[in-house]
Amino acid sequence: MNTTTTAFRDALRTQQSLLAPAEKRCLIWIASRMPVWINSDHLTALGLLGMLGTGLSYWWASAHPAGLLLASFWLMVNWFGDSLDGTLARVRNRLRPRYGFYVDHICDTFGSLFLLGGLALSGHMNQNIAFGLLIVYLMLAIEIFLATYTLGNFRISYWKFSPTEVRILLAIGNLALWLHPAASAFGFGLFDIGGIAGIVGMMMMLLNSVRKNATLLYRAEAL
Repeated sequence: MNTTTTAFRDALRTQQSLLAPAEKRCLIWIASRMPVWINSDHLTALGLLGMLGTGLSYWWASAHPAGLLLASFWLMVNWFGDSLDGTLARVRNRLRPRYGFYVDHICDTFGSLFLLGGLALSGHMNQNIAFGLLIVYLMLAIEIFLATYTLGNFRISYWKFSPTEVRILLAIGNLALWLHPAASAFGFGLFDIGGIAGIVGMMMMLLNSVRKNATLLYRAEAL
């Protein structure tokens, strides 16, 4: 079968995060003023570079506290590239839904490895917690991709949170640790507490989505 000519229907995007309305207006404003020679592939590559820079900065933070601030800079670079690539394609009517979906999310997969690998090497997050976060994130990503294929609904946000809000929380945590390096509670560092909360929260999102989507599919294909 020739996949380049097979009929394809793009999935419905669900984005209901706290900052989504303001972020959308901001991204459209930037995209409409982007130089012609910059395209979506450039921005996707920039987003991946931003996450690689974030991970390396966290690794550097194990020896130099300034790495925490540098990580926030690269998080901003990642937001710019990762959030703007699709918006630029829509503004210019240059959409490639299958290619864009595949490349964007395989880059997100590598980006999550860079980010959490860097945190595991930073000394600011227990390695087991970092790897636990990576595992649960990838499990949630798999569920999202399966739901996109089977239900035609691509969820970008859960419980008013999207990657943008997560980046902001990480940047706030970076600043807090830079100002108070020994910040901890109950024997856990600041990022340990955030990591545990992330694991619990994503696992709850995952289980809730599995319940809802499995029920929808069962009813749609009842014997």
